[in-house]
Amino acid sequence: MDSTVTSTETTSKLTLHRDPVKTVILASMMGTAIEFFDFYAYGTASAAYFPKVFFPQMTPLLATMLSLLTFGVAFVARPVGSFLFGHYGDRLGRKKTLVVSLLVMGVATVAIGFIPSYQVVGVWGALLLCICRFVQGIGLGGEWSGAVLVATENAPADKRALYGAFPEVGAPIGFFLCNGLFFVLERVLTPTQMMTVGWRIPFWASAVLVVIGLYVRRRLQETPLFKLAQEQDNTTKSPLREVFKSNWREILKGTFMMGATYALFCTLTTWALAFATTALGFSSAEFLLLLMIAIVEFAVMIMLTSVLADKVGRKKVLLTASVALVGFSLVFPYFLAGKHNLMGAVLFLGVGFLIMGTLYGPVGAVLPELFPTNVRYSGAGIAYNLAAVVGAAMAPTVTTWLIANYGLHAAGYYMLVLSVLAVVSWLLTKETKDVDYTK
Repeated sequence: MDSTVTSTETTSKLTLHRDPVKTVILASMMGTAIEFFDFYAYGTASAAYFPKVFFPQMTPLLATMLSLLTFGVAFVARPVGSFLFGHYGDRLGRKKTLVVSLLVMGVATVAIGFIPSYQVVGVWGALLLCICRFVQGIGLGGEWSGAVLVATENAPADKRALYGAFPEVGAPIGFFLCNGLFFVLERVLTPTQMMTVGWRIPFWASAVLVVIGLYVRRRLQETPLFKLAQEQDNTTKSPLREVFKSNWREILKGTFMMGATYALFCTLTTWALAFATTALGFSSAEFLLLLMIAIVEFAVMIMLTSVLADKVGRKKVLLTASVALVGFSLVFPYFLAGKHNLMGAVLFLGVGFLIMGTLYGPVGAVLPELFPTNVRYSGAGIAYNLAAVVGAAMAPTVTTWLIANYGLHAAGYYMLVLSVLAVVSWLLTKETKDVDYTK
């Protein structure tokens, strides 16, 4: 096809070859639901069980910090996954790459459930845990960007943020399913049973979700925009070289836009669970129930703010939320003062997930909109996964260290720095709502 194809011809072609909306929703949402199911399973286990299962020879504080560091291993691996899957996603297509990334992620997650404890194999258990977590991170590195491209590259121009919200809603769905399973297990099994076999069940259960996800994704067509790029000979054999050469500024902006969001997310979930069950006197079941209630708010805000972003623009919504996160970073430690402070915990989670949903919803459209079609998988994935390293890999451990050395009031300092960087990044970024997504 001639590269001077008109806008009308392009629109007509895209309309004819889009996947049905239901298929797009299921394929994009299912993968991220599995991703975050696995994410929460590991986050919950590393906060509540791994210190005793894999690091019983350490002091409680050191065991918790080492356990949370293994949580960060996947985030270090995720850029590797984004390089690998981004390369093939921009060369060969979104569909094939998404299927492989889901399979890699699923196999590693199930394997975690079979790792022997310290009492059985000593330090080898922790080493195997890190290896599986690293492989899981590689699969995760290709998942999000592929899922949002399946959604947004099938979307009408005026509904990209709404379609981009489909995979984002997979996050609260995965959270709810995983924490719901942990909640039921902790009510049914004894603490000893949870420590030996109960924590393993969610990892094994993820195999069911992976099979369903693979079935749905194999029914997808290639996205219309990627097929158009192929027909116009607008793909590249070296997408990584191209994206770092031509779009390195967008990678940096996207990384810092998303970094604070990831720090908030891990603070609200993994760190908060560890802190609430050790310093605040909550049981795991109690705090998991509070999280499950708050996650409903998270899902609602994702959809509402994505619709708003299609109407008024991404920058207004996300810049406002980033400024709000600056304030939240300073005040949230005071919500958590005192033993078993239920009102403070509810306020912490309520305000936190209000901001989290606002930040996380529209970003499914924003990061892909920063990059052209021929490097969109690579660019969006690299920015998203570098943000995971910056914002999530160290957030639980650094926050625990800050409190141990400077007191509870210092808990938000790490997130504060990242939220200020997010504000600066947004101030330096133009509105992306009306970019030509076919280029």
